[in-house]
Amino acid sequence: MLAAGCTHHRAAGSCDGRCPASKIDHLVVVVQENHTFDSYFGRWCTAPAGSAPACSDGPACCERAPDADPSGHAPVALDDAENGGYDPNHQSACETDELDGGKMDHFVDSTICGDARNFAYADAPTVQPYWDLAAGGALADRWFQPVVGASAANDMFLFDAAFVFGDNDVAPNAAGHECSFIPGDPVALDDAHTLGRALTDGAVSWSFYAEGYSAMLDAEKSGSCPQPPDDCAAGITLYPCVFDPSDLPVEYYGRIGDQPQLADQPQYVRDYGSFGADLAAGRLPQVAFVKPAGYRSEHPGLRTNISDGARFVQSVVDAVAHSDYAPDTLVLVVYDEGGGFFDHVTPPPTPADGHPYGTRVPAIAVGPLARHGAVSHVVLEHSSIIKFIEWNWLGGTGQLGARDATVANLGSLVDPSLGVPE
Repeated sequence: MLAAGCTHHRAAGSCDGRCPASKIDHLVVVVQENHTFDSYFGRWCTAPAGSAPACSDGPACCERAPDADPSGHAPVALDDAENGGYDPNHQSACETDELDGGKMDHFVDSTICGDARNFAYADAPTVQPYWDLAAGGALADRWFQPVVGASAANDMFLFDAAFVFGDNDVAPNAAGHECSFIPGDPVALDDAHTLGRALTDGAVSWSFYAEGYSAMLDAEKSGSCPQPPDDCAAGITLYPCVFDPSDLPVEYYGRIGDQPQLADQPQYVRDYGSFGADLAAGRLPQVAFVKPAGYRSEHPGLRTNISDGARFVQSVVDAVAHSDYAPDTLVLVVYDEGGGFFDHVTPPPTPADGHPYGTRVPAIAVGPLARHGAVSHVVLEHSSIIKFIEWNWLGGTGQLGARDATVANLGSLVDPSLGVPE
């Protein structure tokens, strides 16, 4: 049943479920991997490094990355070949040393994991699609990875707004765990304080769309891992060519005893192949996360290139833009963590939970409800997405009792007329 008093929807005059507080009735979050703000936008921004521009209109209002790191090293060119040939160390111990207490000077010289290739900037021929999205939408230049360390730990803030475990230290007990790159006995966590549970209890539809998920389910029936797609250059039956459940925070909330939770429930985890069909059939959930296969996520190493990821992201943006959902949908493109690449901006102070922030990562808001050509300087992180969702659909923020109670909302990235707080 639709909530009373809802007046806005793409065509029918009512919302698709619980009514939002703004005109944003659908949110699509595309999650890419392992690049810092400087590595992608350091050559798009034109304000001098360290100038902290107060304006918010385009490239002149964000800081250009420095031409040398604090130790005087020059950057390497981050193109498709460089991205596919080298994966920086991005474990928490490494990233902590790279940050060096906020000096940001150990990416090359760290005795733990320093490497000249950690200091790398992409130019227009490589990342022009993202520069174009930023020019037409809103770019956050103070979006930080929630915690130092690897992908899975940071992904959990998209679902819990909290530190759950470090690095990639825990494997989920979900479809595909036998084919996951994370070793060890899989576990299922309690879902009581998750975004998924809050949305379900609040009658807000949601789902994760994951590329390769159906192929993994089919392969599991025969006790095997899926064959790699022909266009995955690594050519292996593991990440980055096949679905890995550790890429989806929802997959950490599988069955506990006889009690089914959120992982692998068909209403909550779907193959990306159904995304376009759901758009066409009017079945898009109000909150949708989209995760490509690893070889389209831009994760460095294993012959994974940036261009394939940019094309994937653009295809999602175009699919939404050409659908009936376009007028009321906000698309966010975010990166799970910085991947060990250099960034020149010192992270904010450690939050009250005691788990320090990592580097800045790219984050772009796209669509007619995003601010046009804007640069936001508000400190944001993955938990800010949860805060927005709570504000927009669930009647109040901080419902998970974690960082969602203290981080900024997404108002600096959307049309001011929507009334979303900053």
